[in-house]
Amino acid sequence: MSRSTSRDTVSPRFTASRAVFGGGILAVISLFAFGAWQRRWISDDGLIVLRTVRNILAGNGPVFNAGERVEANTSTLWTYIVTLAGWATGSRLEYVVLTLALLFSVSALALAMLGSARLYGQTLFGRPASAVVLMPGGVIAYLAVPPARDFATSGLESGLVLAWIGLMWWLLVRWSFAGRHAGAATLLMAFIAGLGPLVRPELAVLGGLAIIVLLLVPSGLWFRIAIVAAAGVVPVAYQVFRMGYYALPYPSTAVAKDAGGARWDKGWMYLGDLVGPYWLWLPVVVLVLLAVVILIQFRGRDGGVGRDARTADSQDETGVAGDSDPATRPVLRARLQTPTFVVAFFLANGLLLGTYVIRVGGDFMHGRTLLPVLFTLLLPVAVVPLTVPRRVKTRSGPTRRHYGYRVSGVIVAFWVGVMTWSGVIVIVSDPGVVDGVPDHGIVDERQFYRYWTNVAHPILAEDYIEYPRMESMLEAQEAAPRGAVLLPTADQYHWEIVPLAEPADPNAPASTVFFLQLGMTSMLSSLDVRILDPVGLAYPLAGHTERIPGGRIGHDKFLLPDWVIADSGAVTSRAAGLPGFLDPEWVADSQEALNCPQTQKLLSGYRDELNTGQFLRNLKDSMWRSSYRIERLPADEIERCFSG
Repeated sequence: MSRSTSRDTVSPRFTASRAVFGGGILAVISLFAFGAWQRRWISDDGLIVLRTVRNILAGNGPVFNAGERVEANTSTLWTYIVTLAGWATGSRLEYVVLTLALLFSVSALALAMLGSARLYGQTLFGRPASAVVLMPGGVIAYLAVPPARDFATSGLESGLVLAWIGLMWWLLVRWSFAGRHAGAATLLMAFIAGLGPLVRPELAVLGGLAIIVLLLVPSGLWFRIAIVAAAGVVPVAYQVFRMGYYALPYPSTAVAKDAGGARWDKGWMYLGDLVGPYWLWLPVVVLVLLAVVILIQFRGRDGGVGRDARTADSQDETGVAGDSDPATRPVLRARLQTPTFVVAFFLANGLLLGTYVIRVGGDFMHGRTLLPVLFTLLLPVAVVPLTVPRRVKTRSGPTRRHYGYRVSGVIVAFWVGVMTWSGVIVIVSDPGVVDGVPDHGIVDERQFYRYWTNVAHPILAEDYIEYPRMESMLEAQEAAPRGAVLLPTADQYHWEIVPLAEPADPNAPASTVFFLQLGMTSMLSSLDVRILDPVGLAYPLAGHTERIPGGRIGHDKFLLPDWVIADSGAVTSRAAGLPGFLDPEWVADSQEALNCPQTQKLLSGYRDELNTGQFLRNLKDSMWRSSYRIERLPADEIERCFSG
């Protein structure tokens, strides 16, 4: 057989390795899909996006309440993906969002494995004399963590976030091997990276840094311009639209939760709440050690992990004409367009994202915002190379490399340890009954809503009908006069109905409901019912209040109902129907506080008719609006605005 024929022949070991790897992907996504389906549900927050989708499909625009331009969903891309799928299929939106969430979550693990396989592929599959098997590693540790399966079908954008990170990982690893043939791949990556802030605002860091890396790799001026254009066309266009339409530079959820604030104490508590119950530090430490061993064994071989810089030195980039210093091209490429750099890049971004999550105080949902951090840190060892050393011919005859035996044994031992931990966690993890919010404010949301709805898998809006105050809310809506404000009471079977002081305008909402659980409330109500929340996700007046010191993360703003009565034009005296638990003086103070010129400017940005002039004013003042805050207590707000 000639030399060229030998190279073109696929070895049996290569074929077997590829089959094992393909089987591993199928096994992982099947296990994850099965585990996620067993824990299927849609959270109250997962239902929030569907209200916006309903309004878009009804022709009211991308709003939460018709006539009020509020971006109540953190993930812009998730909103429009669900809208497109809902429009295309005509299916019930709860089933649409459940299916999409599961598909994105499963795809994320597949992309993670494909990226890691490509990372090892040049080294491992390029050595036909070695028996190499790529086995699932970090992905098994990820899916073993209960919150990973919980949020795979929660209706939130969690699956989309992981799929975007996994896609970036796969593309960047492939790019690191492409050399001078990376032109088209570079532009594709730039486009995907630019979508990061539309997936979730904090992903602008990973996406932005990836774009910077692509720009630093030597290329011509026009190619760099093409990179910037590919990365910026969608996010920049949407940002201009957002600032002019919503009068904010980011979603209202970021204002409501003060995403730029620091709550380190809460953040460390949130980290411990995830790591502690599952001994999560154990597989992370083992996988880090495993990664080190793999790097030592395969560093610099055949263009794989830690590819030798000399390989990059011999490559050239298409379109380099016009680069100011051609001598720097091989040096920059050797440092940036390598698998080792890509691995370090994702590990650094995982740590950055984790630091951000801890800094802002984490979240009120057990594990949710740390899942992307865990997923990112596990990417380099999503699959693990288990190898058998090849024979080496010596003068005394063929022998085996004893060093290879030792290293391979260490890899197998570490891998078995991670698999054992994963199996134990899956078997013994039992969240138990969750019937309330603990003092630290972090809750297993799935178990919480299962308990209060008395439904094993709450998915449809109707599944939440047994949640306290939901059934009575619907009864109150039927009994309320047009435009009335509905306030919850301590008695879950009773709502206070506060009528308007003047006859309702024909275009006014059928009624206004003021309640914390925004998702179930909005999905059980028709679109002509105005739904407001005291936290401020859909109600900017609440979102722009100051945080309550020491409050629960994600719920440390709480607008008093007096403001809603004043803002909605409801009656202000007991004789006219003001509830006994509201003080007429506080309502009167709220009315006066609403006359603050800055507050009126805030309200006009999302309530006034949108024309060219209003759009431009919103665009100009959006940064000011994002930082504007009012006091929760009406009397304090009067003093701040008129006496400050």
